[in-house]
Amino acid sequence: MGYTNISCLFPASWHFSLSPVVLPRFLLPSFRQLLLLGLLTGVMGLLYLLLVTGKGQYSWLREDRHIHTRLGRVPDMEATDTNNPNLNYGLVVDCGSSGSRVFVYTWPRHNGNPHELLDIKQMRDKHRKPVVMKIKPGISEYASTPDKASDYISPLLSFAAQHIPKNKHQETPLYILCTAGMRVLPESQQEALLEDLRTDIPVNFNFLFSDSHVEVISGKQEGVYAWIGINFVLGRFNHVEDEHEAVVEVQVPGSDQQETLVRKRTAGVLDMGGVSTQIAYEVPKTVSFASPQQEEIAKNLLAEFNLGCDAHRTEHVYRVYVSTFLGFGGNAARQRYEANLISTTQIQNKLLGQHQGEIADSPILDPCLPADLQDEVGPQEQRVHLRGTGDFDRCRLLLQPFLNRTNDTSTSLNGVYQPPIDFTNSQFYGFSEFYYCTEDVLRMGGDYNSTKYSNAAKSYCATQWKTLKERFDRGLYASHADQHRLKYQCFKSAWMHEVLHSGFVFPAAYENLRTALLVYDKEVQWTLGAILYRTRFLPLRDIPQESLKGSHSHWHHSFSFMNNHYLFLACFLVVVLSILLYLLRLRRIHKRSTLLRGASASVQWLEEGLGSPDLPVTL
Repeated sequence: MGYTNISCLFPASWHFSLSPVVLPRFLLPSFRQLLLLGLLTGVMGLLYLLLVTGKGQYSWLREDRHIHTRLGRVPDMEATDTNNPNLNYGLVVDCGSSGSRVFVYTWPRHNGNPHELLDIKQMRDKHRKPVVMKIKPGISEYASTPDKASDYISPLLSFAAQHIPKNKHQETPLYILCTAGMRVLPESQQEALLEDLRTDIPVNFNFLFSDSHVEVISGKQEGVYAWIGINFVLGRFNHVEDEHEAVVEVQVPGSDQQETLVRKRTAGVLDMGGVSTQIAYEVPKTVSFASPQQEEIAKNLLAEFNLGCDAHRTEHVYRVYVSTFLGFGGNAARQRYEANLISTTQIQNKLLGQHQGEIADSPILDPCLPADLQDEVGPQEQRVHLRGTGDFDRCRLLLQPFLNRTNDTSTSLNGVYQPPIDFTNSQFYGFSEFYYCTEDVLRMGGDYNSTKYSNAAKSYCATQWKTLKERFDRGLYASHADQHRLKYQCFKSAWMHEVLHSGFVFPAAYENLRTALLVYDKEVQWTLGAILYRTRFLPLRDIPQESLKGSHSHWHHSFSFMNNHYLFLACFLVVVLSILLYLLRLRRIHKRSTLLRGASASVQWLEEGLGSPDLPVTL
């Protein structure tokens, strides 16, 4: 009988012997079992690499954040838990031209990862409604009585104070930012209003408020804040690697060595209101200028800023182009068009001795109005009668001079400088009139297709006004569409088309424009971008200082983190390999013992066979 000596890989005091007969079968595996066990071990090791080590530092945190980004894009609609001691608050007052609004924002304590921004959301009351309050008129109405400015603002701040826990007031930043209405005032009147706010608000409220927290912001700042807010909600500042997300190579602004990095592609913003049109988008590459004059103009249109809390990190450094065009909104463009129509008609009538357009029986034909629509424009003494012909293409041609394009390179509306756009790797969102023009009547909001849009607009313009009204009465258009929309839809469709393709020079085949009213069911205000930018240094309170001590400290920590996991995995594989080798050795010993047993039995049989009786043999 053979015996197996158990000594490999164990201390000498553990040595003992077993008979192969009593060894369990699973300790004597076949070659197939060994192969299966090895394959299983390899798969386990691969899973460990993917799930545990990930990409290095903060891998689990990033994965959780990524899942949240992909599955939780719809904003949190739950009421804000004011009993949560780790929740922070912030206030932004938007002092606009027609009124002022206060927005209350909340965010949890920063997770300590210097690569991520604060997770700011709009506060919601117990009824799950956003905590917002608006008052009228605009603060600019108090220009002649600036000492009443703080009394004007007080109801907004009192409203916000009721929703924020009292013990949080002292650490809640308050920003009062004034826009268009204040910009038109003389600087002396602006300063008088702001000074009253700086003086009286700290006396009556206990918010975190300083002189720099109240100011009149420029149109450029407002545009940048809007761009920040929209891209934050879209998750474009969350630089988690994702094969489904488009990326772009960026030349970091302000870098002497022209440092480049690859990160998520941000979205550009197109916004057409009634009076003005605005465009904002990231300029990833360093731009060159045709002349020193153009460079000087570009400085007023390009904004370079760092959204991160560490000035030495470049992953959140952005270069954004913003330009606002007054008079290029949908309603203002129609007013300019009608004024030109009136003056042209008067000149022609005077020169030719005609009375065209003066009475309804001899109207001026307007291709920008639906077919057979009768309209009157101008003051009483200059009244001009119009009749629509519904010719979309003719309307587009008539509107092109109102874009005020020039022959200069890299220019758009009004001859204003515009950096090149990489239309092969970019994305834009169109808001306000860009959405209304495509959705209210044409019912094709969302992904924009120039050909389909043009065909739908042509069909609408050519439809008889009587038919359009019948469709309206049957409720075939959007619920918020009215007869004013029906009347001027043809004009605004052509104007939007020309602004986009002739003004901003978007190719007709461009497929990455999406018209929208909301972003993930949420109306995004520029105030969100404002508080994101102005609170960007707050995470420094929650980030370990050792992670900010040097440009290589993060690399060293990440390397150590990964090294520890790979060392553990290496030890794990060595142990598994040792077990496999040990089992293989047991198998060989078992085979050898079996052979020895067989040989011993044969010898015994031969020895016994010599003394056995003769066996019969047949020849």
